[in-house]
Amino acid sequence: MTPRTVHRPQMLVEEFEQLARAAPETVRLEFVNGKIEVKPVPDGTHGAIFMWLLKVCMQQRPELSLFPEQGLKVEAYRKGRARPDGALAPDEHFVGQGEWADSDGVLMAVEITSYDADTNRRDRREKRDGYAAAEIPLYLLIDRDECMLVLYSDPDRGTYRHCTSWPFGDVVEIPAPVGITLHTEKLKDYAD
Repeated sequence: MTPRTVHRPQMLVEEFEQLARAAPETVRLEFVNGKIEVKPVPDGTHGAIFMWLLKVCMQQRPELSLFPEQGLKVEAYRKGRARPDGALAPDEHFVGQGEWADSDGVLMAVEITSYDADTNRRDRREKRDGYAAAEIPLYLLIDRDECMLVLYSDPDRGTYRHCTSWPFGDVVEIPAPVGITLHTEKLKDYAD
């Protein structure tokens, strides 16, 4: 029988925060699942998809803001640090919270996949699990590789209990607490 090893983080979260503060502006660091991650710099299509979603959110829920790259405390006991592509929360929700804000009050985390080798592990598993552990009600993954939207909902004990996916082009109803409708035909224009 092989002994189980205990997962140990690469460093303390306080050490990570110090390292992240010292990093050059061109480098975005995250601390997910006890490991330091370098978040890829988004390409132009990534930015266009984010702007599309931002406009939809502003039109349908003007009292909410889709905050780009807001640092969040995630995972069990808030020991992780993630920078979702978007964090949907009430206007001015993050005022006074600093670089790494508590995730309480965030209604939905959004990630748009990048074309890099770590996307499968990072966006489809580790960040999903971190957002669930932080009890963010919804996680929307805009998966450019698969030309799909994937919505994770109903966090419970560190996992999302429900997962629904739609191909680009479908009409997607994002449920409460967000309550918006996404007409995703435009995303077909961004498929590579």
